[in-house]
Amino acid sequence: MNKLLRISERNKFEVQELLPNDRCANKLALYFQNFSDQTRIKILSALSIKDLCVNDLSKILGINQTTISHQLKTLKDQEMVDYRREGKILIYHIKSPAVNEMMMYAVKELK
Repeated sequence: MNKLLRISERNKFEVQELLPNDRCANKLALYFQNFSDQTRIKILSALSIKDLCVNDLSKILGINQTTISHQLKTLKDQEMVDYRREGKILIYHIKSPAVNEMMMYAVKELK
């Protein structure tokens, strides 16, 4: 019953060699989990357009600052966003160009 149906044993090993290991698969799952939350999607979408502070994100998205801050911490922990300080204000931006490209692509494709 363990016989392969459509590929050879050699092809099986080629596929297995390219599969992510458990650690990598877990990191990928956590990364893409960020795209499954509506609030984080809104934050990432806004930040893909312009760098913003928590207050501006709150006003633009109509979401309270506590929720925005909590979600930004999650996104920062996953290294999707970062910030720079301007006086007392933290300005958030998307850290990886890949996240920005993915967000812009998704928004364009789903319109």
